[in-house]
Amino acid sequence: MLTLHRARHLFTGTDLVADGAVLVDGAHVAAIGPGAELAGGPARVREWPGVLVPGLLNRHGAWLLETAYHPDPREEAGDRPLLPERELTDEQWGGSARRGLQRLLGHGATALAGPLARPSVRTALARSGLRHLPGGEAGPGPLDPLAATPLAQALHRPLTVGGAADFAVFAAEAVEELDVEELDGGGAACLATVLDGRLLYRRR
Repeated sequence: MLTLHRARHLFTGTDLVADGAVLVDGAHVAAIGPGAELAGGPARVREWPGVLVPGLLNRHGAWLLETAYHPDPREEAGDRPLLPERELTDEQWGGSARRGLQRLLGHGATALAGPLARPSVRTALARSGLRHLPGGEAGPGPLDPLAATPLAQALHRPLTVGGAADFAVFAAEAVEELDVEELDGGGAACLATVLDGRLLYRRR
């Protein structure tokens, strides 16, 4: 099924398009361009009020999933990663990783980097759909890729026709010419994260 994701602004990773749109066919991008040009076909339409950008890469993925612990909401310990106070079982690491992966999606991440040794963490990642770049180890870092890295450096890869339909939508003000630097520092709220054309996170 075709889906047209239309946003106030579209940043492909190289170009900025006002009232831009990405036409998704299954797991791939079928077309990119002005919303008015791509609208009107048989696709279902999703309208987003912010700026649509390629999915982000979190370079601290290994540390976030295999060293940091992501509390269960029932623990009333917040939703920030913590260093565990005691040794965790592999099953507990798996539960922590599943929560961490959902929180990564909530920051627009569609890929993470770093070697993963724990079987339950690797299983959780495989089931999440996030891309895994096994090389590199950046050490401790935030869930939000934009908290320490400018947008241009935080992108996993540009949006291209025929490429994977991985992207995120962030809240942004309507301006004639969006300065992508406005997204730096994690100040913009993630509205949605799409992987292979599937809406895996939507802000409530």
